Amino acid sequence: MLFVQPLFLFHFHIFGGLVWILVASSEVPFPMLQGWVMFVSVFCFVMSITLLCLWSMHGGSSFWVSLDAICQSTAALFYLSAAALEAYSTYVLGFPLMTVIHYRENIAAVVFAFLATLVYVIHEVFSLLRWKSS
Repeated sequence: MLFVQPLFLFHFHIFGGLVWILVASSEVPFPMLQGWVMFVSVFCFVMSITLLCLWSMHGGSSFWVSLDAICQSTAALFYLSAAALEAYSTYVLGFPLMTVIHYRENIAAVVFAFLATLVYVIHEVFSLLRWKSS
């Protein structure tokens, strides 16, 4: 199970970065929504980098395993809320109110936000299994 940590961290950064870029480039008429999605993507990106650095230095002690499980659970919940809000705003605004390019950017941001959520949930399951066994 030790190989799971670096494998999923790579996907965290790819999907999280794509969400970050797509939301930053899209025109969302609700600033609070865009702010929350940007906060979640930046927070989870920084948290994942920090955990990767700390985990590589301090390895598999029970404290770090517990911290990883807590952080991944929090990140999965945050990304689920951000993805749901982004999907709802894209649905409400719809195609007639946005240009085709902005509508497609919002759809791409929704897809990658849900993919990032899925990766965080998978990693959360592995973190909780590792936490249970430690």
